[in-house]
Amino acid sequence: MSKDLAPIAVFAYNRAEHIARLLRSITANEEHSSSRIYVFCDGPRTPLDITRVRETRARVRELAPPHAEIIERETNTGLASSIIEGVTHLTRDFGCAIVLEDDLVLSPYALRYFNEALVRYRHVDRVMHVSGYMFPVDARLPETFLYREATCWGWATWQRAWKMFEPDGRKIQEYVAAHHMEYEFDVRGSMGFLRMLDEQIAGRVNSWAIRWYGSMRIANGLALHPGVSLVKNLGFDGTGEHCSETSAFEVHLADRPVTQFTDRIEESDEAVAAMVAYRQKMWGQSRRPIERVRAFLRRVVRRA
Repeated sequence: MSKDLAPIAVFAYNRAEHIARLLRSITANEEHSSSRIYVFCDGPRTPLDITRVRETRARVRELAPPHAEIIERETNTGLASSIIEGVTHLTRDFGCAIVLEDDLVLSPYALRYFNEALVRYRHVDRVMHVSGYMFPVDARLPETFLYREATCWGWATWQRAWKMFEPDGRKIQEYVAAHHMEYEFDVRGSMGFLRMLDEQIAGRVNSWAIRWYGSMRIANGLALHPGVSLVKNLGFDGTGEHCSETSAFEVHLADRPVTQFTDRIEESDEAVAAMVAYRQKMWGQSRRPIERVRAFLRRVVRRA
């Protein structure tokens, strides 16, 4: 394995065909053969899950590259704990990691993008996260840019950034309140991230992602994003737990490699405006849009 390429953490549970699509898309990236690959297979949560977990593991053994290390857990850890533990382990041992969940599909140029970004911004402290997914906004954005959201549908980070992860949602909540950051935390009122944080603190959802986003806001960190998505999320096809079917996040995968990486180490105003407009369009003109946001966030986060 090449020490110059980041290790890849793949997280699977009980969706055999989803993990099959992801693994095929990974092997379509030429970098996969020189990358360390770790597939974390969570254990069944209930007896009803046993058959599906076994089917998923069989697909992993069939389709994972021969050099991949497959970790099959006997008990159910849950996605949040699995990701926190897996990312902590890999970033500690290798300095960085690429993180993929089972409902994703990669562009053939995704691993190249992640690895080049991890090298380019390795010592740029304000860049804490590399996103592979970009929402289908209407605006035309640069080939790469920096934006506050830590989009978690295919991402990468470094040990220097991940060590700032704050697991206690209350501390994030207190920081936001003390610095009067509510409006900006919710991306200028277009999202319900504070509501999601409330749900996590109350124990109604178990989201690592909202805590990672909050950790980045505390550190004034930013995430690199591509103008054209290199990752597609297939988890909204109605098969995911607590996750209804929607086409709101459908994207066309990049059909060419990223060649321009931004030197502008500050948030893109164009990206913020594009995301606010996208969210407003997505929520529609409801009299109570926050209720629609809340319902959406519960569907997305509870499966974690």
